[in-house]
Amino acid sequence: MKNFTQYKLIIFVAIFLTTFFNLSFFKSIITAYPVTGTNLIYIISISLVLLSLIVFLFSLVASKHTTKPILIIILLVSSFTAYFMDTYHVVIDTEMIRNTLQTNFDESSDLFSYQLVLYVLLLGVIPSIIIYKLKINYRPLKNEIFAKLKTLIISLLVVIIIIFSLSKFYTSFFREHKPLRYHANPIFWIYSIGNYINKTINSGPLVLEIIGKDAKYSPEEYESDKKELLIMVVGEAARANRFSLNGYKRETNPLLKKEDIINFPNMYSCGTSTAVSVPCMFSVYPRSEYTYKKGISTENVIDILNNTKDVKILWRDNNSDSKGVALRVDYQNFKDPKINTICDDGECRDEGMLVGLDKFIEKHKNEDILIVLHQMGNHGPAYYKRYPKEFEKFKPVCKTNQLEECTQEEVGNAYDNAILYTDYFLSKTINFLKPYSKYYHTGLIYMSDHGESLGENGLYLHGMPYLIAPDEQRHIGALMWFGDSEVNTTKLRTYSDERFSQDDLFHTLLGFFEIETDVYKKDKDILNHARKN
Repeated sequence: MKNFTQYKLIIFVAIFLTTFFNLSFFKSIITAYPVTGTNLIYIISISLVLLSLIVFLFSLVASKHTTKPILIIILLVSSFTAYFMDTYHVVIDTEMIRNTLQTNFDESSDLFSYQLVLYVLLLGVIPSIIIYKLKINYRPLKNEIFAKLKTLIISLLVVIIIIFSLSKFYTSFFREHKPLRYHANPIFWIYSIGNYINKTINSGPLVLEIIGKDAKYSPEEYESDKKELLIMVVGEAARANRFSLNGYKRETNPLLKKEDIINFPNMYSCGTSTAVSVPCMFSVYPRSEYTYKKGISTENVIDILNNTKDVKILWRDNNSDSKGVALRVDYQNFKDPKINTICDDGECRDEGMLVGLDKFIEKHKNEDILIVLHQMGNHGPAYYKRYPKEFEKFKPVCKTNQLEECTQEEVGNAYDNAILYTDYFLSKTINFLKPYSKYYHTGLIYMSDHGESLGENGLYLHGMPYLIAPDEQRHIGALMWFGDSEVNTTKLRTYSDERFSQDDLFHTLLGFFEIETDVYKKDKDILNHARKN
């Protein structure tokens, strides 16, 4: 080992990463290019390109003081990413990194498993210890510079020669199979971190842009003098095709079907993760224009309503948090058992958010009120934890966070039971509102943040890049209910099956509370064509 240089170490680590950390990547490659005929040559060439890119990248930052620390960090992080890509078939892109950083400990604990420990131990910890203890022969500076240049040039030449030799294949590969690169470990997550930093870190102090400065309460066109009382329920990971309201073969909405609700079977999300969808759905920007920086630097519809001083707002959260939406209004964390009075087996239930709302309403009677309830809903992968035992109607259920260890039926059963509990929670919310219809124009809007994959095509959970995400992750459950209100529900039902998206929520909320402002777009207000006056 006397002649073990840092560049030999880099090559060995690159081979190790390419071979053992890219199961998901090569499975995707083989799916696109079955191992037959010339495809075998293409697969080998892709392996060599990936290997050479890893060598080039590591050699670029190699030095006496950086090689070991960088390789150890890469191995440790890549062992985690390999586990999640191999197990749940997710990709580690910019939004997944943001979602991960915004996930609290309780949510993270649901992802813990002995298999994760094994991945990190065998692929991360043990190789890192070996690298740490390894004695590297560092040569004089001139020799090290020459070795660096030689390694960089050779690795780059390998990439160039392979791509140009198989130019017809790679032209097609890069054009038709762009999503395959999302699985390249560690290349893509390193790129994603750089992209995340670029999109997140501001060049100066954050300046919040105030929008809707002209916003004012404008009820003059209505005859009734009743105030508005609306409960907005933000769901979690509830995909549309598991609602019996949308034709699902199982009865997952037995209570809601008895209520006079308006179902929206073609509602689509702004993103495929909570960190994107929640701030985006309350944002003035449509999905096509929304970015994280725009979201945190621009007021949202909650702010506009709050700034009018005519709408009293309360946000109760039984999920991770509001993702920045409720920073400037009353906020209560119902993940805390000291606040949420309905908790069991370490889980605080969504229905606990209803307790005490009567006091808030009484405190602000004769005022317009918006209450936002952010559900734990169908947060995965531990779907079996998301509902009380009496809602375990569909059996057998998957009672582990290792979804790949369960049959697809068991995963689906646990997920459907959680939908059944959401049905109960929404029905209970509607019945909470009914008595207030004597005094208020009452309403409930339910909209899930995103959908969920349950093993279709090997995919689990959510968070795929939107452009390649399956319908299951983008097509969401959504419905509305109105008591005594200015909404003509009969008219609303005539077009409720049209395609809508979370882009419409911003304008729908402004319209419901009769707020006049230049940022309001009548054609994006779902309720506009169904107003009685």
